[in-house]
Amino acid sequence: MRVLYLYKDYFPVLGGIENHIRQLAVGLRGMGVETQVLVTNTTRRTVQEELDGVPVVKTARLLNLSSAPISLSFYPWLRRLEKQIDIAHAHMPYPPGELGQLLCGRSRRFVVTYHSDIVRQRVLGALYRPFLWQVLRRADRIAVSNPVYIQDSPFLRVHADKCRVIHFGVDLERFARTPTVEAQAARWRARWPGRQLVLFVGRLRHYKGVNVLIDAAARLPDQAEFLIVGVGPLAEALHRQAQHSGVAERVHFLGELSDEEVTALYHAADVFVLPSTNRAETFGIVQLEAMACGLPVICTELGTGTSYVNQHGVTGLVVPPNDPEALAAALQQLLEHPEQRRAFGAAGRRRIEQAFTRQEMLRRTLALYEEVLQ
Repeated sequence: MRVLYLYKDYFPVLGGIENHIRQLAVGLRGMGVETQVLVTNTTRRTVQEELDGVPVVKTARLLNLSSAPISLSFYPWLRRLEKQIDIAHAHMPYPPGELGQLLCGRSRRFVVTYHSDIVRQRVLGALYRPFLWQVLRRADRIAVSNPVYIQDSPFLRVHADKCRVIHFGVDLERFARTPTVEAQAARWRARWPGRQLVLFVGRLRHYKGVNVLIDAAARLPDQAEFLIVGVGPLAEALHRQAQHSGVAERVHFLGELSDEEVTALYHAADVFVLPSTNRAETFGIVQLEAMACGLPVICTELGTGTSYVNQHGVTGLVVPPNDPEALAAALQQLLEHPEQRRAFGAAGRRRIEQAFTRQEMLRRTLALYEEVLQ
């Protein structure tokens, strides 16, 4: 079985979708699937390389159009690679890639993983909508991270019969509490001795809600440090907001960290927060990572799937989006009740073990491929 993954970015670019594709490509190759990856490069140069045993082509990037990289060489590469491919597996949304599949694709079967509707880019979304319907009609199957989103998305509801729920999964070994991880976590805690640590991990984009988290921090007594891991287009604006809100001394922008450093931070922190503000957030893979480390989670109710992962009153707390007062109240509740944090963290770890492991994700994906080939 030969599978080609299509998207805009891949490792070492860090992000939820990028890491998900990497897990599929590497994990399924280890199960006998001949996986390949076609994405755009971050530079104006086309490169072919092998990453973790997976052949990867990154085509020259000309420009970015509303966060969608444009690469003219992507299309001849797509046609060339799909000549010998059984399944093309596109990860949406990436309109240029999906249009390429409509125009140039020639794989035996076509599968998509539908990560999110296009929410903020209204003009781009309106122009792309007719093509999006065509892509979904052409797809043999549509993988979706959770059942809630199939009914929430107006595009998926129409194709519910073709949708298959495949939970995103995490590698439990990566997040194990080893002596090395414990030592790294202790070093993080030593930077703020005696303080409680609130953690956010993600790209600094419009829908991630870090601005709301900063507003919530300003409403809390001086009892915790807020650790922001990630980079993105809003970094400078968020730095200014922290300064103007008077919390710059306890809101720490740590930038982009290695997987090992992030894992240690999960184990060092007291609470994890995903304060996303709109439907562009459909799941929150970082919630899985935090829960795998036994960390209680606070997320927002978006109607998409965030609260499907983090269950209110079981693995953490769920608050309304764009509501810094509600977020501050939830944070204060958990920061003041360590026994509740421990209970939520233990329940979160059990939930990951039962439903969100990497092996289960790979097993379900392989079953999906076998289904479409039959």
